[in-house]
Amino acid sequence: MTTERRTLLAAAGGALSLGLAGRAARAQQRMNSLYVFVPAGPGGGWDGLGRAIEQAGRAAGLVGSFQFENVGGAGGMVGLPRFLSTRRGRPDSVIIAGSVMVGAALTNRTPVSLKDVLPVARMTEEAGVIIVPGNSEIRDIAGLLAALRANPQAVSVAGGSAGGTDHIILGLMLRALGRQAREASFVAFPGGGPAQAAILGGQVKAGISGWSEFSEQIRAGRVRALATTGERRLDPNVPTLKESGVDVALTNWRGVFAAPGINAAQRQALVELMTAVHASEAWKRILADRGWEDAFLTGAAFDQFLERDRADNEAVLRDLGLVT
Repeated sequence: MTTERRTLLAAAGGALSLGLAGRAARAQQRMNSLYVFVPAGPGGGWDGLGRAIEQAGRAAGLVGSFQFENVGGAGGMVGLPRFLSTRRGRPDSVIIAGSVMVGAALTNRTPVSLKDVLPVARMTEEAGVIIVPGNSEIRDIAGLLAALRANPQAVSVAGGSAGGTDHIILGLMLRALGRQAREASFVAFPGGGPAQAAILGGQVKAGISGWSEFSEQIRAGRVRALATTGERRLDPNVPTLKESGVDVALTNWRGVFAAPGINAAQRQALVELMTAVHASEAWKRILADRGWEDAFLTGAAFDQFLERDRADNEAVLRDLGLVT
C-alpha cells in the first residue's frame, strides 16, 4: 500500500471517528440550551452552583449552551418575581435557590416564595465559615465569641440576606452565648461578592458565608477563618463551632427549580438533566474541590424535604425573634 493511500485511509478513518464522536455527543445531549436565573449577584453561593452546573453539563456534553441572568437583592426575593413573570411556561429555564430564600420569604413577608416554582433537584449542602479580615485584632474564634458576649452590637457581621442562613447562624451563636438574637449587628448583602468587598475593606468586623465563597481568600491570607458551622472540619486547621464550645451546627442547602406553567414531562426532563449532571465525573470533582456535601434529592422526597425545611426555618426564626 502506498504512503498516499495509507494517508487517505487514515484521514477517512479520522473523519469517521469524529463523526461518530459528534453523534455520540449529540445522543448524550439532553437540551440544546438552558437558561439559568441566579437571584443573587455574581460571586456568591447560588451563582457558584449555577456555574458549576454549567461546567459539569458542558464537560459531560449534556447541554449545548447556557445563558445566565443575575438579579440580586433581599435573599432572592427581588429576583424571584422577575423569574416568575418572564420565564413562566418555559421548559428551558431554571432558577437556583436554597435555604436562604426560605428564610428571606418568611422575614420579608413576601407575596411569592419557593412554593411558586417547581422543585427539580436539591444539589448540595455547604457548611458556613466565620471569618475576619486578615489584619483583624481578633485572632481566633475565642476572641470573636468574647467580643460578641460583651457587646454584640459593637461587632458588625456581614452575610447574606436578613433572615437567611448566615443571619440564623449568628442568632444561634448569640443565643448560645446567653445573649438575644435581636442584639446582632448583622449587615446583609445581596451576594457573596459585595460581602467579601465589605470584609476585605474593613467595613465590618467579621463575616459569615459558605466555605466555597471565601476559600480562595482564606488560602491567600486576606481573611482569617475562625470556625466552620458544620458537623465536621473542612480544614484541619479550622475548628467547628461545636468544637469551640458553641452548640451550633447548620448547613446551607442549594438546588434547582423550574418555572411554573410547564407540564409534568417537561419538569421530568429537567430532573433527568440534573440527575445526569450529578452522575458525571466533572460534578464529583467539583464537589471535592469546593468542599460541598452531596445532597442530591429529587421527586417526592425533595417536595417533602421542602415542607419540613420551611416549617423548621419558621420555628427557628420565630424563636430568634426574626419573624412574628
